[in-house]
Amino acid sequence: MTTLLLIPLALLVLAFLLSFVVVQQGTVAVVTAFGKYRRVMRPGLNIKLPFIEFIYKRISIQNRSLELQFQAITIDQANVNFKAMLVYAVLNQEEESIKNVAFKFVDEVSLMQALIRTVEGSIRAFVATQRQAAVLSLRGEIVAHVKDQLDQTLESWGYHLIDLQLNDIAFDEEIMRSMAKVVASNNLRAAAENEGQALLITKTKAAEAEGNAIKIAAEAEKVAAQLRGQGVALFREEVTKGMAHAVQELTENNLDPSLVYFSMWTEAIKHFAEQGQGNVIFLDGSNEGMQKSIQQLMAMQQLPPRQ
Repeated sequence: MTTLLLIPLALLVLAFLLSFVVVQQGTVAVVTAFGKYRRVMRPGLNIKLPFIEFIYKRISIQNRSLELQFQAITIDQANVNFKAMLVYAVLNQEEESIKNVAFKFVDEVSLMQALIRTVEGSIRAFVATQRQAAVLSLRGEIVAHVKDQLDQTLESWGYHLIDLQLNDIAFDEEIMRSMAKVVASNNLRAAAENEGQALLITKTKAAEAEGNAIKIAAEAEKVAAQLRGQGVALFREEVTKGMAHAVQELTENNLDPSLVYFSMWTEAIKHFAEQGQGNVIFLDGSNEGMQKSIQQLMAMQQLPPRQ
């Protein structure tokens, strides 16, 4: 009799204990009754009907990450190797989203397969419209394209895409070598163009400087020639005034004016001798030659002055 009383008591204790469920922080629990969805338990201590309600699945609402590695082909038939990291999470804690996460896929493996293939297919479809030279500069565009394509699909599964990071984009080794050659040749061409431009600028500046120097020298020579001409003119004017004054003095004193010209003749010969520096100068030193030269000087004296 005592044993029969203990059995119901044990069942009551077991039912009491099974009535309490603890749900960890960062997760929710999906409850079913007789195989049918019933409700969602939130983090903390929850109560359920023992032997009727069961925990069908515990779902994490924290962020999850997934690494991907796959290959795509560009429009010009170049193979591109991608390494990416996908960050996703449950859309929200609303009942409909939790039901989609719990019942859309048979298990977590099926979800991963669908998610991976969907992301890879979206990236491959985008890369197939691009040329290999443009792919490396289109990281942002690829991520935006994938998010636009996946947001609605993932939402129907109860998830949303938080971030997609393309950690590495690489081509086959042969393509990488050819791209390196193209870059090197472009750099050499740019360097040659820069060097040519620098040489052209240097020569242009040198020509301009030389032209300016010639112009300055010509202007200076012009001014110098003008000054020399003015000096010679002043010298001749002063000589003429001196000769006229000397002739006048000689005339007033009843002396022969030809003495002035004789003095000029002898001074000229003396100057030739002192400044000749070894050069040969032929002069007619005879009396007739001297008289002829003096007569020519006197004739110059008779010329009318310039106005």
